[in-house]
Amino acid sequence: MSKTGMSKGGLPDLPPLREVVARHGLSASKALGQNFLFDEQLLDRIAAIPGKLAGANVLEVGPGPGGLTRALLRAGANVTAIEMDKRCLPALAELGEAFPGQLKVIEGDALKVDPATLFDGPWHVVANLPYNVGTALFTGWLSGKDWPPAWQSLTLMFQLEVAERIVAGTDSDAFGRLAVLAQWRACPRIAMKVHRSAFTPPPKVMSAIVHVTPAAMPEGVVPRMLERVTEAAFGQRRKMLRQSLKGLPGALDALEKLGIDAQRRAETLTVADFVAIARVLSPPA
Repeated sequence: MSKTGMSKGGLPDLPPLREVVARHGLSASKALGQNFLFDEQLLDRIAAIPGKLAGANVLEVGPGPGGLTRALLRAGANVTAIEMDKRCLPALAELGEAFPGQLKVIEGDALKVDPATLFDGPWHVVANLPYNVGTALFTGWLSGKDWPPAWQSLTLMFQLEVAERIVAGTDSDAFGRLAVLAQWRACPRIAMKVHRSAFTPPPKVMSAIVHVTPAAMPEGVVPRMLERVTEAAFGQRRKMLRQSLKGLPGALDALEKLGIDAQRRAETLTVADFVAIARVLSPPA
């Protein structure tokens, strides 16, 4: 390990991340959806999005060589990082030595790890998610039965197109199942756009940071019923609701009860409309 001194602010004086990557012979793996960020100021800005993290528990997925991890540790967070690329573990171990007691690294697949088993109290998620698993992880965190969830906020890097689908409003081409899932009991926003040139290697598309906080859960709605309604409605989004929802028992009657024209298409409904349909169809508690 390279020797680490202390900066004037009392934080470890770390070697440049590019130097660490070169010393360990690391390169971004296309198979793992990796793209490295080296800009320390940009990484500090991302780590600041959730607010003060001093003493807070933070889950990071796919830390790679530890660029964002450094920023989170500098912010005072207690970081649990899940990394499946064995090549990156030595660089992360060096970070753990530089910030004693602040970093725990788990080698494995984040899709197979239950974050609830990692923390005693609430936690934040801050991650430059690998592109190939980002949406699956995100929908998993949003779909929990218990609400409010144990996580306090999600601060996640996505391809810009995916980020726009998460925050999309009604009557837009981007509005769909992902928007409803993200917005019916949470508040997502695009906190920052990140140019492709900030990454090594540069991806083919622009990226964005989405910040999500939990909101109140509407009463009388079974989450799985809302999923079934949106699956049916957006599964055939170019068709009228009377066609796309006819296979879902009671759905057309629910539209009539709510005064929603069955000749409309799914993207013309609001999140509140989908919640109302799901409420009518949800069995009483």
